[in-house]
Amino acid sequence: QVDPAFMLAVGGALAAHFGAMEITKVLTVEISGIAPALTTALALGVKIVYGRKTKPITMPTQVYVQSAPSHTKGRDVQIMVSPEFLTAADRVLIVDDFLASGATIIALTKLAQDASATVVGIGTVIEKSFEGGRAKLEALGYPVRSLVVIERMTDHEIIFA
Repeated sequence: QVDPAFMLAVGGALAAHFGAMEITKVLTVEISGIAPALTTALALGVKIVYGRKTKPITMPTQVYVQSAPSHTKGRDVQIMVSPEFLTAADRVLIVDDFLASGATIIALTKLAQDASATVVGIGTVIEKSFEGGRAKLEALGYPVRSLVVIERMTDHEIIFA
């Protein structure tokens, strides 16, 4: 289930934060990243590109591919982007619903690098800071903006930063 009004607010907030960076594309991965990426792209007036986890027959033979762990599938998945949608001319904002370990977002940065595109920033809706993903992304030189940061979770409560 997706709350459209909430997603519009998310997209507006991320666009307001990154709007001065001359972004040409928003990059995410299917499926849960699409809603916040779409509303961010809408607010920025740019296109969205999403990495596919299964290759459709319409996708060209040569694609950019990176591997990332899937928490919902319990295994690594391949993330694919067609070269026709991501190019060296692009300035990319990566948007995802969650930032935890950073592995999926790192795979997206590598896809952008494979295309010789420039990653200008990373925006997420919710960050689990206790899983260390932000430090990995910042070590690579990317600015990160999370709208909500969870400092820790127990069986009985969630502590926000």
